[in-house]
Amino acid sequence: MSVRELDAVEAKVATEPRRVNKKELWSARGLLLPAVIFLILLTQVPFVVTIVYSSLKWNLLYPNDRGFTGFDNYKSALTSGDLWPSIVATVLITAFSVILSVLIGMLFAILLDRDFRGRAIARTLMITPFLVMPAAASLIWKYSMFDTNIGILNWLSRALHLPVVSWSTEHPMLSVVIVLTWQFTPFMMLILLAGLQGQDKGILEAAQVDGAGTWRTFTWITLPHLRMYIEIGVLLGAVIILQVFDPIAILTKGTGGTKTLAYLLYERAFIGLDVGQAAAYGVVTVILTIIVATVALRTLFKVFMAGGSR
Repeated sequence: MSVRELDAVEAKVATEPRRVNKKELWSARGLLLPAVIFLILLTQVPFVVTIVYSSLKWNLLYPNDRGFTGFDNYKSALTSGDLWPSIVATVLITAFSVILSVLIGMLFAILLDRDFRGRAIARTLMITPFLVMPAAASLIWKYSMFDTNIGILNWLSRALHLPVVSWSTEHPMLSVVIVLTWQFTPFMMLILLAGLQGQDKGILEAAQVDGAGTWRTFTWITLPHLRMYIEIGVLLGAVIILQVFDPIAILTKGTGGTKTLAYLLYERAFIGLDVGQAAAYGVVTVILTIIVATVALRTLFKVFMAGGSR
């Protein structure tokens, strides 16, 4: 066999994908099997049980009056007049909180993506709000910031001769959005900062040499590079914020258009003690979470694809 033929055979072997036999395939699957089983037991089994409960007539106030109702709980949820306002409140609070968290988090990520004295301390302090428990964060904002007598915001209002504002009652949705934005901005900042630090510095230097300004470099190079990180942040943030309960329960008690699906589910389960309806609202919440996550990802993908094709 000539040298040329040997080179051709070697090139063919190098380019052909290696065939994996069944034994290696099942060995690899076997290593993942315990994790998959644990994940199914932790997530899917409770969800199936919730679906079963949602088809039952089961109110703890009437323990003997229990039976199968089919889709009656879903019909009651859709026609009760409480579901749709809760969906609107959930979507608005989630959308405003995620958008503000991403924008402010990107600003802080850009500021921290440079060398300056005390950068490590600054990054640690910026992460602190995300490490605070949601209930503790809500209590801090309720009494230390929003309180009409001792709150810092109203202290500033008095110092500037402005009217005192009862934030939780006069601006309930804004109060909840402020607390959620304060808590999730560090989360978005960490994700975007990781994206900025993974950016190729040579491309930025080449853009500066070619005369591209700071804004054009950011919009044409940095922002498309951060697309995947923004998508991850929006997806995770939306899924988490859709389920938040503590700020609504502590700040507004669901008043002023802030009764989200999570709080509505709490009312049905722990105040009305209606297990069937609470389970139906839980299933609706899961479906809404999937829809919001899908729409958010597709919208972001279209926006960045349109920006990259220009």
